[in-house]
Amino acid sequence: MAILAAPTGNEVNLLEVMLHAGPVSKTVLAILATFSLLSWVVIIRKALLYRRSRAVSEQFRGAFKRATDWRELKQQIEKFALSPLVGLFVAGYGEVTYQLRQVGVDGRPQLRSMEAVERSLQRASVVEMGRLERSLGGLATVAAVSPFIGLFGTVWGIIDAFRGIGATGNANLATVAPGISEALVATAIGLVAAIPALMAYNFFQGQLKQFQTELDDFSLEFISLSERNFT
Repeated sequence: MAILAAPTGNEVNLLEVMLHAGPVSKTVLAILATFSLLSWVVIIRKALLYRRSRAVSEQFRGAFKRATDWRELKQQIEKFALSPLVGLFVAGYGEVTYQLRQVGVDGRPQLRSMEAVERSLQRASVVEMGRLERSLGGLATVAAVSPFIGLFGTVWGIIDAFRGIGATGNANLATVAPGISEALVATAIGLVAAIPALMAYNFFQGQLKQFQTELDDFSLEFISLSERNFT
């Protein structure tokens, strides 16, 4: 990392610091900038997805409660595709329909195994939660790795700065300060990338718990209606 002349005033020009950084420092900064950009893409996409999914889920839940014939609701599920509840309904409906193909001893359609219905709902719940959790691991990785990458850039920059001091033989504060400030920029950028990713990851984990509660509640409601109508 090249040692710059001491800047005038108390302001630090971050762009100038980055442009005069060494190859390793520039690589570190580029990696951190990429991590930050990708994390913000995930944050925005997930925030929009969760908000839309929750709104559509409320609409689907209302349609499910008003439905008198699940076959009619099944034909309308395309407009509720963003709701994770739809996956549970399709799985449960498919299992119920399969079992009702055989008529019971009294001549009425009857479910033979509620346990099979419950298992189909559980499998669907796992699939839907996996879809909602997709890409969140990237946020956790950015939050965990970025500070260490920034620290590596800082350590390398300090080593480079002291190498330059040794070459010039001038170790006064005016000479040391610019090089050290350049090195510390990597740590700062690492924190800038990590902090939003960590905050968003924790927030989305709370959102996922709410989705899981909604899925569990819908499963219980579906099972209760199936037992009431087909057993």
